[in-house]
Amino acid sequence: MSYVLPYIFLLGGFVLLVKGADVFVEGSSGIARFFKIPSLIIGLTIVAFGTSAPEAAVSITASITGQTGIAVGNVSGSNIFNILAVLGVCAMIRPIHVHRSIMNRDYLLMLIACAMFFAVSADMWLGTSSTGIVSRGDGIVLALLFCVFMYMTIQSGLKGRKEAPKLPDEPHEAPQPEKAEKPVKLPKSIIMAVLGLAGVIIGGQLVVNGASAIAKSFGASETLIGVTVVAIGTSLPELVTSIMASRKGENDMAVGNVIGSNLFNVLFVIAASSIISPLTLDMESVIDMIIMLGVSIMVYFFAVTKQKINRVEGGIMTALYIAYTAFAIVR
Repeated sequence: MSYVLPYIFLLGGFVLLVKGADVFVEGSSGIARFFKIPSLIIGLTIVAFGTSAPEAAVSITASITGQTGIAVGNVSGSNIFNILAVLGVCAMIRPIHVHRSIMNRDYLLMLIACAMFFAVSADMWLGTSSTGIVSRGDGIVLALLFCVFMYMTIQSGLKGRKEAPKLPDEPHEAPQPEKAEKPVKLPKSIIMAVLGLAGVIIGGQLVVNGASAIAKSFGASETLIGVTVVAIGTSLPELVTSIMASRKGENDMAVGNVIGSNLFNVLFVIAASSIISPLTLDMESVIDMIIMLGVSIMVYFFAVTKQKINRVEGGIMTALYIAYTAFAIVR
């Protein structure tokens, strides 16, 4: 039974993470609507944070318990999975048309964030240390960049919201009466937000404990478990959300979900984890960061060449993720 228990913890933790994040988003959105916070702001903040809550819970929990291999590997692995597997599968379902404005601002900011994440390992390359370290100072810099990103995003959203009434066909839309007929119950929303957050926190703890035990039983490194099993498991919300968006033809949502998640992972999750406890980077972690940055640049050129990611490119991206996973296991 002791051999089975870690797997039960891992699977149970994933269920709590995914379901907890969903309940947390719904409850938090209800609270925001009750206080008449614009739905646009809800989407840019609460929903974005909610879909990345599993990554945050796992990496921050791992940082607190000193398991930095899982903390860093989870973020690198999740970002690689989002870029190659999530966008790749979506592109195979339906070619993804992207707006140049998204690629020139949000995607470039994501590339900058990934480059900064890699740059913090400079002490390893300069020979001043055998390992790289994401210090508390590095975490604070990443957190400040996250604040800048959120400010830019919200300002852009509010600007677009102010310009929306000028559209001639907007008076014919009538989604608001439906919302007015269903008043938000604040107590219920608060309970859902609290229970959802509790599910995410407990799920994160179970995933870290289960993954760590499995890694030790197989003699595998925490980094390997972090970039494969844990990364895929915590990225399930992004995968499901993006696939559903792609099937409905909502390409911006599919791309935006991946970009927002990757930015949140680097600028918030790594920042928070390193501020709690400095993160040690071994050579495997640095190689994963190089791969993360490399595939991000590759997909950028895929997208800007013809302003779309076609099915062939999506197939290439998915195949590359399979190859990366095999490489991570073999090494």
